[in-house]
Amino acid sequence: MRALLVSGTASGVGKTTVALAIMSGLRRRGLAVQPFKCGPDFLDTGHHTRICGRKARNLDTWMLSEEANRCVLQNAARDADVLVAEGMMGLFDGKSGNTETGSTAEIAKLLKLPVVLVVDAAKTARSIAAVVLGFEMFDPELRPAGVILNRVATERHYEMLHAAIEKSCKTRILGWLPRDPAITIPERHLGLQGAAEAAVEDDASIDTLAALAEKYFDLDSLVELNCGLDLDETGVAGIESSRVAEGVRIGVPSDRAFSFYYEDNLDLLREQGAEIIRFSPLCDRSLPTGLDALYLGGGYPELHAEQLGRNRPMIEDVRAFAASGRPIYAECGGMIYLSESLKSSEGMNYAMAGVLPLSIKMTGKLVQFGYVSVMFTEGCLLGPKGTTVRGHSFHYSSIVSRGDIATSYCVQYSMSGKEEFEGFRQGNVLASYVHLHLRANPTIARDFVAAIRRARTLQTVTT
Repeated sequence: MRALLVSGTASGVGKTTVALAIMSGLRRRGLAVQPFKCGPDFLDTGHHTRICGRKARNLDTWMLSEEANRCVLQNAARDADVLVAEGMMGLFDGKSGNTETGSTAEIAKLLKLPVVLVVDAAKTARSIAAVVLGFEMFDPELRPAGVILNRVATERHYEMLHAAIEKSCKTRILGWLPRDPAITIPERHLGLQGAAEAAVEDDASIDTLAALAEKYFDLDSLVELNCGLDLDETGVAGIESSRVAEGVRIGVPSDRAFSFYYEDNLDLLREQGAEIIRFSPLCDRSLPTGLDALYLGGGYPELHAEQLGRNRPMIEDVRAFAASGRPIYAECGGMIYLSESLKSSEGMNYAMAGVLPLSIKMTGKLVQFGYVSVMFTEGCLLGPKGTTVRGHSFHYSSIVSRGDIATSYCVQYSMSGKEEFEGFRQGNVLASYVHLHLRANPTIARDFVAAIRRARTLQTVTT
């Protein structure tokens, strides 16, 4: 299977722009491109999906086992012509400074993906060769398959860089990009802007990226790179499917305010008999009919707080849904939406759905950032007491007040080592700042769908 992994020497060197340009260029050649993102990121996957027309998947060696990562790659590779993965941070950056755990390099070696290294060439000349040579030598088991130079000033500048690398390094130069702010995707506090609002949202911008790839990259050589795994094997679902049981309908908000979902989470729910029903808390006046549960993912509700708060018919529908005892699971932005109020960075207070007795304010910095391990301290919607799963925390807000509400999680933060009780539970509502990856423990998808079925049966009996 043709495949490549676009990584960088550090964060901010332009690997996302390079990855998007490669994806666009290969798509314009008529190839079916399956995109992947290394790490827990949601924003890049949105851009990948928009460009490739196929749902992007996350590869992550901290949240997921080796088997689960292979499963994600194999399942998504079906019917694809080429796989393009985008790394995270620098190639060797991971959970700690003395191991490769959680790094792009670990993923590349596990899945035998050839690495294309993006190097920021601004303000450098012959010294660029020392950088490339260092990455060649740092890990003997992982030598870059090619290098792409970004932010090159002029053709003459590129010639100097090319001569330096060619003389001292073994890695092929597979392209370069000029220094041009017009091809940079804008950022905001959680990273790049979402695909629904940034520069890659229309066909014209995708055409621009494709033209850049055709002009500046050696696409013929890039598309010849291959994955070393046998991807003809059948992917593993993780747990036995519940297709024999009656299906359930799960409402999933999907709009500019709510877009942070691991597609594999939704796949696991589908495998257990769930039908995913999309809706918009921003634009729709009511919930879709016949829903058995809600799964409210993260996103940017803070940027749309006024519009969300003004949509009272939707809020009343959500409140009635919660009061009916039907299950609601919410992550991060979804929890903010279920809270009583949100205070913006400008000091404005916005009324939210009021399902949970929480008041939240935006902060000027990341709060509890990083990978997390979760253990259920009591039985909840997602499984019995003692269940463990991994996920990620990434938010610029905090809870400033909370009423009488139980918790179901003990959360351990990998970076700080701090532990706290979280996973707020009220009735059949479970909400948390943590984004869980269900392939870290696929029994959670089974238990969630089973809880939905039990709740529906109970409602039928009582009515």
